[in-house]
Amino acid sequence: MDTTETELAGLGLAELRTVRRDALEQEADLSYLRRLLQGRVDILRAELDRRTLELRPVPPTAETLLHRLPQILADSPSHVRQSARHVTLGTPRGEQYQEQADALMGDVQLADLAAHASAELLAALDRLTEHEREVSGRRSALQRTADWCSAEITRRYREGEARVEDLLMDRPAAE
Repeated sequence: MDTTETELAGLGLAELRTVRRDALEQEADLSYLRRLLQGRVDILRAELDRRTLELRPVPPTAETLLHRLPQILADSPSHVRQSARHVTLGTPRGEQYQEQADALMGDVQLADLAAHASAELLAALDRLTEHEREVSGRRSALQRTADWCSAEITRRYREGEARVEDLLMDRPAAE
């Protein structure tokens, strides 16, 4: 068990629930940021792919990046097996995540990708991809914390260290 789990093990039941709730809320906020980053990464890749294809002797199509957005942003099935986790998606509690995603774009604005050189788009793509990896790592740590708290709460009930009656007595009576 690492230091974090050792520290968590010393918390009371109510404190464990608070830590778990906070971890899940932060994870949901980071999930929002991650989706913003992934969407922008997908758009930049599609624009760079379009530019590469234009260099090949293929008949041009009238389909623009805007027309292809639903296809670009659609989630394809994941080949990675993961445990199911319910995440309520919504806008984060603060605007910091939207501002963070905007700042990472730098001078590259999605509304006018054609005005930017491929090198600028590649630099923005690198920044966004690196930040997405960092956000994913933070999300994973928060998920581990929430999972550990849940397992510890379950263990305490299973082993008799906590009782349902105590939980019910702590709640205010319904009016």
